Amino acid sequence: MQAVPIRFEQFNQLADQDAQQRILAARASLGKRAVLLCHHYQRADVYRHADITGDSLKLSRLAAQSDAEFIVFCGVHFMAEVADILSRPEQIAILPDLAAGCSMADMASLAKVERCWREINTLMNADAQFTPVTYINSAADLKAFCGRHGGIVCTSSNAPKILEWSFAQRGKILFFPDQHLGRWSGHKMGIPLDEMPVWDPDLEMGGLTPAQLERARIVLWKGHCAVHQMFQPAHILRFRNTYPDGLVISHPECSFEVCQQSDYIGSTESILSTVKQAPPGTRWLVGTELNLVERLAEEVKADNKIVQFMSPTVCMCSTMQRIDPQHLAWTLENLAEGQVVNRITVPQHEAVLAKVALQRMLDVS
Repeated sequence: MQAVPIRFEQFNQLADQDAQQRILAARASLGKRAVLLCHHYQRADVYRHADITGDSLKLSRLAAQSDAEFIVFCGVHFMAEVADILSRPEQIAILPDLAAGCSMADMASLAKVERCWREINTLMNADAQFTPVTYINSAADLKAFCGRHGGIVCTSSNAPKILEWSFAQRGKILFFPDQHLGRWSGHKMGIPLDEMPVWDPDLEMGGLTPAQLERARIVLWKGHCAVHQMFQPAHILRFRNTYPDGLVISHPECSFEVCQQSDYIGSTESILSTVKQAPPGTRWLVGTELNLVERLAEEVKADNKIVQFMSPTVCMCSTMQRIDPQHLAWTLENLAEGQVVNRITVPQHEAVLAKVALQRMLDVS
């Protein structure tokens, strides 16, 4: 048994092909002790090694159901946190590179959300009038905040159903961190845009007047996904002018205007299933992360379907790209040698409350 972990410096300059071979060797040594999860946005040279693929919640739930001792999550930090929260105590969640974060999740910190809650309380009883709803793309302490205040977690696929549940608890919703998912979900429920003001955490009272807060049904946090923010209505217009019979499908993290002009709106799983089930010969413009789009384009090529990435600018989840073959090889070789690196552990007091909010979501969904 090795006394100390292998240092990553030994892998930093490793050629990709060598890293791939060492990944395969370490996986063979570990056998069923480790399960490798890859999010749909993961780069291809890591995705190829996945035992399970999917969106963040699907992966975490399936990992918790596995018999694996080690859950190696090739995604971003909040995903590995959810895996730790939902998995059994004896399972260990690991993130191959701790720098793989989420810029959207970082836009809503616990300190800023708690200050928002206090400021709302100067005008009205927040706990009596607001249900806090956090997108799963958020830190564990914000999920715990929702658990503590009668709130809930949502995903891009179940957000409308979660909002219905939330309104049944209280008359208003505080939705964070992604304003676009909250706005589109509220719009689908028939809520006017002027009843969904945006809370700017860098301004006093979020930049809102007492009248705006009184009128609001959903208070949206000023947050967004850097990738989906790149897509513009002009991209859709250019596509439709060139291919009048083409179809447009977008993720609800896109702007309201992009969603309005799309033929379909859906989560990553929904985008994949919709395009795969479409008739042969169809052409698609897809508004979500580049790795997913390129992989989907290859998968449906045999059916004479054409899948295009929405933005003319290359934009991918740069933080998830940090999980590369070198980091994966380093992580797995350490495990094979009896050493755990980059374990993700949510503090117990947070995990208990976060699981309350997550369980509410699972029960509602």
